[in-house]
Order: sequence, then structure tokens, then C-alpha cells
Amino acid sequence: MTDKKTLPTEVPTLYIVPTPIGNLGDITQRALDTLTNVDLIAAEDTRHTGKLLSHFGISTKTFALHDHNEQQKAQVLVEKLLAGYSIALVSDAGTPLISDPGYHLVTKCRQAGVKVVPLPGACAVVTALSASGLPSDRFSFEGFLPAKSKGRKDKFLEIAKAERTCIFYESPHRILDSLHDMLEILGAEREVVLARELTKTFETIQGLPLAKLVDWVKSDENQQRGEMALLVHGYRAVSDDSLPEEATRTLAILSKELPLKKAAALAAEIYNLKKNALYKWGLEHLD
Repeated sequence: MTDKKTLPTEVPTLYIVPTPIGNLGDITQRALDTLTNVDLIAAEDTRHTGKLLSHFGISTKTFALHDHNEQQKAQVLVEKLLAGYSIALVSDAGTPLISDPGYHLVTKCRQAGVKVVPLPGACAVVTALSASGLPSDRFSFEGFLPAKSKGRKDKFLEIAKAERTCIFYESPHRILDSLHDMLEILGAEREVVLARELTKTFETIQGLPLAKLVDWVKSDENQQRGEMALLVHGYRAVSDDSLPEEATRTLAILSKELPLKKAAALAAEIYNLKKNALYKWGLEHLD
């Protein structure tokens, strides 16, 4: 069991503590120290968190805070904080508040003047994006897809012309239905990455044009299991064919001496083109 230490702040503090999304080795030493030394841990599922704490020999008391009771219980925790408690907020996996409970508690803490300290750590959104091969300079996390087909199609229509990478969570029992809805709205050629079971034994990260990805998932039931993220390549407003050859040649030359973003901006200024179109071309064609 980790020895108790003094927390680095004397004022009432809520700590936002990420926990592993699969591999227990991904928890940080700072997270372990915090979970050991706070007075109370607010957990999405106390039984689930109890197993994690037991694994690391941590005996701190837990308090249930989940989607169904957060609005009622948040004030109870704020009052404990104001009375001098230190509290850690955890979800079942990953970073709290990212499609997990915690928003109401953090909001009430800030309104009450309670110090909120976020710890960096595991997050499936960023983990998936970093290995997807999709543009990461602009992206948005869209949360879980709607349960009904109409809601999903409406969401895909909403992001159909978005030039950023869009990231969704999806459950295994809806993955094929969601991919079919996505195919209907976004088309067969839109590049989509399925990131499944991240950091776990059967981790899979597969990117394909949407029609091929649907067939790939359909052909292998193993790819229809586990926790999933879907990453959608942003809309290409300008096709490669519409970029003048001299502009892409200039970009290739400039990129040898300059960062791609700066090279794209200069080439765009020279040829009166959109720098985003040149930047995307560079991401896809230049080393």
C-alpha cells in the first residue's frame, strides 16, 4: 500500500483523476498518490473503482457519483469540500467528464470557489486520434452517437461538410447500423477509422474508405465487440485535381525548408488558393 503523503495544497480541492482505459500500467504515479491521499473518491461505479483501488493497495473511501444522481449529490460533495475535505473524481475509465459524469460537480465547485485541479492521463479520444493517421490539427469530439437511426443520420448530416476530423464513441451492438447510416450520408469514399479495445489485448485500429470498412467489420464478428471509437476524416472541400500542379510543386519545394503549415500558407498566398486545401494535400502526399 502506498504511504500517505501530504497533498500539495492546503485549501479544499477537487482533483480530476484519469484512470486507465484498459491497461492498468497506464495509470500515473501522480494519480496513485492523489487517490491514496485524498479524503474521499467520488466514483462513477464504486464496485468498479474498488477493484482498481484494491489492485494498487489503496484504501480511500469511495462515494457514488453517476449520471442518475450527480445533480442531487454534487452539492453534498461541495459542502464536504468547503468543510475541508479533499476529493478525487474518477470515472470507470479514462478522463472524467469526457462522455462521463462530473460536469455538474465541477461547475458547482467553481461557482463555490473550490479549487479544481485536473491531472493529465488516459483518454480514449486522444489515444485514438494519435494513431489514426487522420489530420489532428483540428478535431472535435462528438460523444456517443444517438441510439436511433434518424438521430445518427442527423448527426452525420451536421458534420458532413465539416473540414475537421470528427470523433464518436459507439457501442458494439450498434456499430454496424451506425456504419451503414454513416455510409448513406457521407458516401463510400469518406475515410473512417475504427479504433477498438484501445490499450487492451485485442486492440484494433483500422482505417479504410467507408464502404470497405463496413464490409471489413461485417466479415469479422470480433471487430463488432468491445469499446469503440469512430474517427471520420474531414470533408475535402477542394479535390486534389483542382489544385494547380505548379502550386503543389511549389508546396513540395517549400516544405523541404519550412514546416508544412507555413509552406502551405506561402504557397496559398502565391497562387491565391485556400491554405487548408494545400495543407491537406501536403499531409496526404508529402513525407
